[in-house]
Amino acid sequence: MPDLGRYAVEVLSAYGATILLLILLVLGSIWRARRVLRDLREAEARKEARS
Repeated sequence: MPDLGRYAVEVLSAYGATILLLILLVLGSIWRARRVLRDLREAEARKEARS
């Protein structure tokens, strides 16, 4: 690990915040994809029930 000197806390906290935000974005995308897939399946089921 490189020597960050007196800015170590700031740099490491920025890395930590970035990693946290990326994880939240990925989890949010997965959650939304599952919800959209569920909604699409329900819409298809309603369409098939009418036919």
